Amino acid sequence: MCRHIAYLGPPVPLGEVLTQPAHCLVRQSWEPRRQRYGTVNADGFGVGWYADGDPVPGRYRRPGPVWGDRTFADLARVVRSHALLAAVRDATEFDPDGEAAAAPFAEGGVLFSHNGVVKGWPGSMAPLAATLPAAELLRLTARCDSALIWALVRHRLAAGDPLPQAVADTVLEIAEAAPGSRLNLLLTDGGTIVATAWGDTLWQLSEPGRHAVVASEPYDDDPRWREVPDRTLLTATRADVLLTPLKEPTE
Repeated sequence: MCRHIAYLGPPVPLGEVLTQPAHCLVRQSWEPRRQRYGTVNADGFGVGWYADGDPVPGRYRRPGPVWGDRTFADLARVVRSHALLAAVRDATEFDPDGEAAAAPFAEGGVLFSHNGVVKGWPGSMAPLAATLPAAELLRLTARCDSALIWALVRHRLAAGDPLPQAVADTVLEIAEAAPGSRLNLLLTDGGTIVATAWGDTLWQLSEPGRHAVVASEPYDDDPRWREVPDRTLLTATRADVLLTPLKEPTE
């Protein structure tokens, strides 16, 4: 489906996370090692990053494969950030939205990515879409399942839910409406990473007090990488990583 990654830590060039490691996200776009669904992630890519003193991230997204984009290579070389989220996309099915369907999606100070698929899309999500105000639906920038998932999370955040709660409740709601969905979500607000392992791979590498990395798969062979168990909510800061089990809606 997709591969994504988020980083919190000391400011580094984007390339230190995205292009330089032996099995970096760019390489995962054509040669992922642990991708269970799909083979090549060439249907769009994006990166969002935070500048010191500015809570609203910048973004760069394109509809094609990341490996041929010279502008991305330049950005990765010279732009530095203490927090980023990036993704490469393998579309479930053809869609006409191009760049608009590429993660990360963004609202205010939050970046969002979805690795997976909603079973029965779009019919299975019709009841959940009906719970959103019409204005929220009209703001959708793409017609894919990820964009609607982001709208559901965003709606909870606007109502005042903390980021981890908004993510967990959204995943459980979709899992009940569309059983068998794969719902690996990844979000950051520049100070915290929130992710779910629900049907696909998720790994984390952390050094308490220094940095945290959360990714679909390791970007190198560092033995400190730890796989996140399936049906888990992960909340990470530079200080620590918290794993919370998630129960199936029928349990």
